[in-house]
Amino acid sequence: MDQQEYPPGTVGYLAKGRAWGTRATSGAADGTPGNADAGDSAVEQQAPSEAPEPVGPTESGGATDTAAPTSRPTQWPEHRPAARWVEPGAVAAEEEQRARMGDFVAQRCDDMAPPGLSRSSRRPPRSGWRHLLYVLSRGRVNLGESPADLRRRELTVKINQPLHGCHRIAMLSLKGGVGKTTVTATLGATFAALRGDRVIAVDANPDRGTLSQKIPLETTATVRHLLRDAQRIRRYTDVRAYTSQGPSRLEVLASEQDPAVSEAFSEADYRHTVALLEHFYNIVLTDCGTGLMHSAMYGVLGLADSLVIVSSGSIDGARSASATMDWLDAHGHRDLVSNSVSVINSVRKGSGQVDLDQVAEHFAARCRAVIRIPYDAHLEEGAELDLDRLSPATRFALLELAAAVASAFPQ
Repeated sequence: MDQQEYPPGTVGYLAKGRAWGTRATSGAADGTPGNADAGDSAVEQQAPSEAPEPVGPTESGGATDTAAPTSRPTQWPEHRPAARWVEPGAVAAEEEQRARMGDFVAQRCDDMAPPGLSRSSRRPPRSGWRHLLYVLSRGRVNLGESPADLRRRELTVKINQPLHGCHRIAMLSLKGGVGKTTVTATLGATFAALRGDRVIAVDANPDRGTLSQKIPLETTATVRHLLRDAQRIRRYTDVRAYTSQGPSRLEVLASEQDPAVSEAFSEADYRHTVALLEHFYNIVLTDCGTGLMHSAMYGVLGLADSLVIVSSGSIDGARSASATMDWLDAHGHRDLVSNSVSVINSVRKGSGQVDLDQVAEHFAARCRAVIRIPYDAHLEEGAELDLDRLSPATRFALLELAAAVASAFPQ
């Protein structure tokens, strides 16, 4: 039995190695002599998973080679690093943690997914009885958005479509008192409040325009001062010194308050003004005067990308708007008319016996879209504009107007 040798890698081989401890580990790495106890301790601390790889054939290779080695080894055989042994309980805990993390990530993806892609989350309602139920239940009952909310979100998406470059919008009306300046301010404020780019409204009315009165006045500078200092304007902050900005982020470039001076605002002046502004703004609205034969009007129509023709809910207002379209058709602007948006603005509470549906049908045959803005007490005040003070019906109508204008943006 003492003469028997064991194949490397077997239990007998390891036991034999313990007996060889004194001789096999008699020398340390630095060449100093060791002792039997130290050798036994070193071998006992060797983990089974770190046992040396067999240097000869093993049972897994078929018949066991029982031939004894010619000499006993004086050191452990060289071996490849063995795989690290991990306790099964730790493996199970790690797998469970990964499963929990996967569920968490999936839930977060559902929460952040666009509408229609999420399996578990719904947008809370913002109006109507659904919103009331959601508030009373403290969020536990969520029936999702109402049709009005879905329509409002659809319009907002259209308003926020990308716009490359500058889009110029001309606001026209042959008749005064139809709320053209108010529609200009509310449309511009809606664009500025919902979009992230810059929006400016230019007052091109030769008869002492009131556009600058729709927002808090920050400067007394006018378009005339801007043209005078045009050579020194290099950055947006330079232009900002000549404009006033409202709570919605809409900026207004006021007209000259002296009618004698503003009458000299020519077509060349307007073109120069727009050429300067389009470097810093994405949307430029122009509040035109009632005179189509004014010199600046040729520049307005020559540069306009789209038109908004404003009419009141009265018979004479509708006739004036129709006459505006006739004049534009006769002077080579038929394409602008066919692509324009008509606005029926109820400037007074109640329109008498006027059939607004018939008026809208008349304009629909000549324009791309017709939008009706209901009467609003805040707009009738004629003071500074605050979108939060408008009625829900007016806000919704302005969304429809902005979306209809935005549909003409170049794709």
